[in-house]
Amino acid sequence: MSEKKILCIHIREINKIMTSGKLECEECVKIGGKWVHLRVCQSCGATLCCDSSEHKHMSTHALSMSHPVASSAEPGENWMWCYKDLQGVNFD
Repeated sequence: MSEKKILCIHIREINKIMTSGKLECEECVKIGGKWVHLRVCQSCGATLCCDSSEHKHMSTHALSMSHPVASSAEPGENWMWCYKDLQGVNFD
């Protein structure tokens, strides 16, 4: 018998996943930075860079703005991550 993972409240509260047509990190563009992968904030829709990027703008945004959940903005990736509860879910 397999156990189902219980999702945190922040992920459970997402009714519709926000997507972005943006192909750049909004904050890296302002400072001339480079990014590796992009994430979309599920509270405000900001498109920011991942933790593999030098500036880790999504992590900073999530913690400073109390916007805990982000989804991948990468084509073919269908998952969300909660920065507050350090929990993720894959929708594939």
